[in-house]
Amino acid sequence: MRVPVLVLVGILAAAATASAQSLADVARKESDRREVVKGSGKTYSNSDLKPVPQPKDTPAEPAVTDPADAAKPADEPATKSTDEAPDAKASADAAAKPEASKDSDAKETRDQAWWSKRMAGLKEQLERDQTFRDALQNRIDALNTDFVNRDDPAQRNVIANDRQKALTELDRVKKAIEEGRKAIPALEEEARREGVPAGWLR
Repeated sequence: MRVPVLVLVGILAAAATASAQSLADVARKESDRREVVKGSGKTYSNSDLKPVPQPKDTPAEPAVTDPADAAKPADEPATKSTDEAPDAKASADAAAKPEASKDSDAKETRDQAWWSKRMAGLKEQLERDQTFRDALQNRIDALNTDFVNRDDPAQRNVIANDRQKALTELDRVKKAIEEGRKAIPALEEEARREGVPAGWLR
């Protein structure tokens, strides 16, 4: 009877020991879990919070202006530019007056030398045009002769082109001579209307 009792006591003691060990393990694991949870927690401060955006329709604060600036008239620059306009106009008028005086001086200097020089220029130009006309006519005559005496088609083409250029220039010179011949009596008529003596045109 003593042996079974001892066995039973041993079993109970082992069971108690095992239960105590399992409770100790459970307590230790729970303590470790709390430490992990406690260490993983994050603390927030004001700097971690994002600012709340303001509504778009919030009226802006009125700008503070200096009373002295507010008292200045807004149209002051325009008045200044208006004041400068008469000066520019006066400068333009002053610049125009010398031109008018130059024209009046030009009319007043139509003396005998002026009329004589103008007539001489017209006559000299007419003589130059007539001399050039005669030279062109001689050139054309020579090209005509040369064209007839040439047998080479290439050379005849060159001569024909030169002759055509000379004919075109001759027409221009003839027109200039006609205008020069008309300019001389026109100048004489102008002088007569202005009462210029006939001797001034010689």
